Amino acid sequence: MNSKWIPAIALAGLAAQTAHAEQLTISCGAVGAELQLCEQGVEAWEEQTGHTVEIVSTPNSSTERLSFYQQILSAQSGDIDVMQIDVVWPGLLANHLLDLNETLGEQAADGHFEAIVANNTVDGRLVAMPWFTDAGVLYYRQDLLDEYGFEPPETWREMTEIAREIKAGERAAGDDDFWGYVFQGRAYEGLTCNALEWIAGSGGGTIVDAEGEITIDNPEAAEALDLAASWIGDISPNGVLNYTEEEARGVFQSGNAVFMRNWPYAWALAQSEASEVRGKVGVVALPHGEGDSSAATLGGWNLAVSRYSENPDLAADLVAFLTSEKEQKRRAIEASYNPTLATLYKDEEVLEAVPFFGTLYPAFTNAVARPSSPTGDKYGRVSNAFFNAVHNVLSGNQSGAEAVSQLDSELSRLKRRRW
Repeated sequence: MNSKWIPAIALAGLAAQTAHAEQLTISCGAVGAELQLCEQGVEAWEEQTGHTVEIVSTPNSSTERLSFYQQILSAQSGDIDVMQIDVVWPGLLANHLLDLNETLGEQAADGHFEAIVANNTVDGRLVAMPWFTDAGVLYYRQDLLDEYGFEPPETWREMTEIAREIKAGERAAGDDDFWGYVFQGRAYEGLTCNALEWIAGSGGGTIVDAEGEITIDNPEAAEALDLAASWIGDISPNGVLNYTEEEARGVFQSGNAVFMRNWPYAWALAQSEASEVRGKVGVVALPHGEGDSSAATLGGWNLAVSRYSENPDLAADLVAFLTSEKEQKRRAIEASYNPTLATLYKDEEVLEAVPFFGTLYPAFTNAVARPSSPTGDKYGRVSNAFFNAVHNVLSGNQSGAEAVSQLDSELSRLKRRRW
């Protein structure tokens, strides 16, 4: 296999190595099976084309990864040809990215979910191809719910009570490391996703609405944050305040939690031979507030080509290959990554491997977007202010009401007259 990992710190010396047209660089994430899947896809393209690809490692935290990309792109560096970008980044990075409609044709994104294509189109330019979509889901231990006589929870308060009772029972049985609920509580973009689900699913809005109005300062949002804060040290470990996706998965997959909020990628890993919970896990839509409906944050990642690439056409060809139906089907079956092609949600082989792709299809297609569109290039600062405010509440430094009031003022200063 020709592809290999290159630490980000080594990028400075990379330019001399990538002068030849037959060599590209790609950055792709490192959560769960992502690295292996990326390597396999890249290897298949290498074998098909005869070119080589270097895989550049990037920070696992999406917030840190964005900063890394912005540093590379602001320097107009061609060190990375193909970048894996978050669903909320097209507007932030568009000026540095190639229009894939020009290199791949106007039909390049045909068949992909229209909402994602629209999200990735900035000023009429398709700046990224959809690779996989995401929405938060609730994982639960089916065996433990059966043992204790519970159905999967529909509301956050039900989840809290069930988690508390099962945790007490498992602790009494001698499992001192057992917890009720794990999630992504570190102060980073993942906490924005979690907290948006608590708030939007409780009638508290989406921080900033579609018209750009700041809506966060309301009783429903404050109450949702206070409930989440009550989990810390009770049903959730104090360490959850520094958890990203993988730390949460580690606790759940080792058999030490009854509930986990995560993305669909964790399903295939929970069912792997090395998993302590293989065959014991169920997946349902996230809980919601009383009288409200479930809200799953829209996630997902896309592939973009840097405007500063020395081999833009070749890089675009790699993107087209990796986002093709064949590749998306392989990734869905092997690692439960949500395709961005609607036809694959009716594919028998895909549904056999990941049954909840069928049952939770509405949750994926109706997921709640973070306010990246109305806030434009200020979204990064909006999200940063939001997840830090939420983290303050979870840490016990502020009440929900204090946090949303202060956040409203901070966002108003950031917005000024308009976003």
